[in-house]
Amino acid sequence: MVKAPDTLWELVFLMVILKIPIAYLCYVVWYAIKAEPRRGRGGPAGVRVLPEPPSPSFDRVRRPPRRRPPRPHGGPVRVYARTARAAAARADRIAGR
Repeated sequence: MVKAPDTLWELVFLMVILKIPIAYLCYVVWYAIKAEPRRGRGGPAGVRVLPEPPSPSFDRVRRPPRRRPPRPHGGPVRVYARTARAAAARADRIAGR
């Protein structure tokens, strides 16, 4: 009795079994090409023409853009304390307004 390597079964599977769907697809395409159309079906499709939308008018009041929702979990958190120098600079800037 002759022993075949394990890869022989893989080769048989790939060369024979996986070709069945390809052969079926080729048959279906061939059948669709050769088939005669049925009578009484497949007439012209009805097309409905919709009226054109009105052109945009500059008279209309434009809505303000939506506010973006807050970031998840409240946004980034400051991890350092403000220095006295930064607080003084901010106070000077606010006082100068």
